[in-house]
This record gives sequence, structure tokens and C-alpha cells, in this order.
Amino acid sequence: MAMRRAIGLMSGTSLDGIDVALIESDGERVRVVKSANGLVAPLGPTGYRGYGEAEKALLREATRDAEGIRARADRPGRLAEAEDFVTRAHAEAVESFMDRNGLSPEEIDVVGFHGQTVIHRPKLGLTVQIGDGAALAKRLRIRVVSDLRANDVAQGGQGAPLVPVFHRALAEAAGFTGPLGILNIGGLANVTLIDANGGMLAFDTGPGNGPINDWMKERAGRDFDDGGDTAARGTVDEALLDNLLGHPLLLRAPPKSLDRNWFSHKLAGYLTIEDGAATLTAFTAHAVARSLAFAGERPTRWIVGGGGAKNRTLMAMLERLLKAEVTTADAIGWSSDFLEAQAFAYLALRALDGLPLTFPTTTGVAAPVTGGIVSEP
Repeated sequence: MAMRRAIGLMSGTSLDGIDVALIESDGERVRVVKSANGLVAPLGPTGYRGYGEAEKALLREATRDAEGIRARADRPGRLAEAEDFVTRAHAEAVESFMDRNGLSPEEIDVVGFHGQTVIHRPKLGLTVQIGDGAALAKRLRIRVVSDLRANDVAQGGQGAPLVPVFHRALAEAAGFTGPLGILNIGGLANVTLIDANGGMLAFDTGPGNGPINDWMKERAGRDFDDGGDTAARGTVDEALLDNLLGHPLLLRAPPKSLDRNWFSHKLAGYLTIEDGAATLTAFTAHAVARSLAFAGERPTRWIVGGGGAKNRTLMAMLERLLKAEVTTADAIGWSSDFLEAQAFAYLALRALDGLPLTFPTTTGVAAPVTGGIVSEP
């Protein structure tokens, strides 16, 4: 199949803004650029549209209101308002991105629109990512693929993680051989384990940046722990850490996907700012390390993307606990910031071709399935 251009959009559970990325792919292979120093990067520019404080507050409130959802079409509280905002903000992000890069709608084959997850309860057959794909397609005048998790959940899968098939395509393009671990640390953390034969095992490992960000917002008025500096000045409360690591969802074998709200910073409420940040950072790192109990082969190399890759304290903890080479996606030519947006561009192309997005070893679905709703402009 011929290479096509796709734009991917991602607004994660950290609620900081919208990542935009352009890739070229045939739905199987990813076009990459290999530099003289051996770095391999997906071809295409990236962009970002941050959320303002009032916008973040709206999304936080909508996420709380989502606890009242009983059916996928329910929009209690401020959810309808938030859905309209999410759609409009994503349209603005794409329009700005295309203008900066001299692109026209006719040059883009599809937009992969993840939307904003507000509730994820796969055991109840429920996952909701707000955002109107049809309205976005009409405004952009580009075909849009949205609602990419729902079919997997309807078929008995966990609906997450969705990015492993893209991780494998990138690893193949880079010439990596297993065993390899690719870790994404957003609001939650998820891992793709690729064995020496190219087999995939993927699941959510537990908390990512979410509880740390919430802690910093409440106690220090900051959106995140910049570089992990606050955690670096603190001391881990080992008793509390042991208690946190006893969370039953961390002990459950994959397939498993988790909800951002299941890991609350409130558990560390009596600590100093520094000790709380240190303990919650250790919680994320130890949850990743404990996930290796489910691995067939222990990775000798780890690649870390997402906002957590910028947290030096977290990265140091991971290297110590995983006892392997741990590097950031940026260090090998990938993008720590835009890996998920690139993945949703790739998934949109696969959805157009009816190719599987999820697999028994990634979400627990009975057989490989495609997904997504296609909206024409």
C-alpha cells in the first residue's frame, strides 16, 4: 500500500493540552528519517495547543461529573459543555498546525482524533472519550477517525492500551530486536513488551504523572514537578509506599487497563510537599518494576516516552529498579512528547483499511479487532 499522510491528536489524562503530529505510513510501515548518528525519527512536524487555567478547570470538573455516566451517550453536569470545548480546541490545534506548516486539507488523508477520556470502566463495558468526530471533520474538511477504544471494549477487551502496534512498527523501523520495553508515562503509565520474536504484551502498569501532578497542584500551586526536583529533595515514606503498592489492580494479571481516578494523591495528604512528591514518584516507578512479574522475557532495553520522561528523579528510580538500559524516546530520535499523537495518526490509517488496532495480548480481546468511527467531511 502507498504511504499516506495522517495527523494524530492526543489530549491525555494529565489535562495539559493537545499534541498534534503528522506521520506518513501505509498502515503497516512507518516512514522514518535515519540520521548520520543513527537516530531514527518518524517523518513529520509536531505541534501543541496548551489549555488555559479555565479550560483545565472545565475538564477537571467534567471528569468528576463523568462519574455519573451510566451509558456512553450520557453527558451529566458540564460534560456537554466540555465536549463542545474539546472539539473546538482540537479544531483550533489542527488549523494552527496546518497553517504553520503550509498544509491544506487536500494534503491530509485522515485525522486520528482520540478525544478526552473522562471515564474508563471496561469491566462495565464503558469507555467515554468526549469530542465530536463528525463536527471536527466538517470544520476541518478532512476525514476523521474517532472513538477508537469503543469497539475493543464492546468485544470484551480492555480498550487500552491502543499504541502497542505503533510501538512495534517504530521498533521495526529502528531495527531494534527484543526483548524491548516501551514505556509511556502520561497521567497513567502503560507498557509495551516486545519479545525476541516480535510478540507483544501490553497493559497499564498503574499511576503515571497524574497523582504527582495533582499533589503539586494542590500543595504547591504548580502543574507538575519540574524535572522531579521536588521529589529529589524528599524522602520516600516506605510504609505508605508499601500500602500503595498493595492496590489490587496492580496485582492483577494482564490484560488490564486502569482509570486515572483510581490513583489519588490524597493518600499522601499528611506528608510534606517534598516527601509526598518523592513517595508518589516512587509509587509510579515501583508499579512499573512490579509489572515485570507478568513478562515472559525481561527487557534489556527500555525506551520511555510521555511527560514522565522529563522527570529526572523518576527516570533514575526506573533505571535502578529495572536493572536495564533506560533511555528517553528523544535520545533515540523518537518523541517523548508526541509519541501518542503519532500513534493515533497511525491507528487512524489502520482503521481506514480495517486493520486490527488491538490484540489478545494487548487488550485481552478474544481476537484481533479494528475500531474507530469514520466521519467524512
